[in-house]
Amino acid sequence: MTDQAATDAPAGPQGQPRQPLPQVQILSQYVKDLSFENPNAPEIYKPGMAQPQVQVNVGVNSRNLEEGRYEVTLNVKADAKSGDQQAFLVELAYAGVAALPNATKEQVPPLLLVEVPRLLFPFARSVIADATRDGGFPPLMIQPVDFVDLFRRQLQALRARQGQGAAPTSLSDTTPPGTA
Repeated sequence: MTDQAATDAPAGPQGQPRQPLPQVQILSQYVKDLSFENPNAPEIYKPGMAQPQVQVNVGVNSRNLEEGRYEVTLNVKADAKSGDQQAFLVELAYAGVAALPNATKEQVPPLLLVEVPRLLFPFARSVIADATRDGGFPPLMIQPVDFVDLFRRQLQALRARQGQGAAPTSLSDTTPPGTA
């Protein structure tokens, strides 16, 4: 019995070596920008005020830093109103630097706009929850985002506008109003 090197890929059809599977490595992650506004404090905290209605927008942008390294930024905006009064407004740009070893050119857009945001999202969600809690409101627990569906919808829209052009480098979505 012989040992096979860990870098050898299993054989594909007709004995051809398979392309190694792409990997996603998060090299660093950070808050790029955070803003919390509470313009109607302390009046907004009066007993009997309506529960805030929250509109959440999520967007994803990516940019190439150097060969094989990319910055992916999640942009999250939560706008909460209680009746006609602004309860709070929080905006977050949360980013990460990712490396994509073994990724082909075709695999890069979905990895950057689906997989990397999926890995960054829990951390961005925590920052938003802490900011709203520290602002005197219940922590805003943003529901998970379906980045695959968002990618597909944006890709379809892009292809409809450009024909069968390139894959997108950014995504955005608005969730329906909910309560904080």
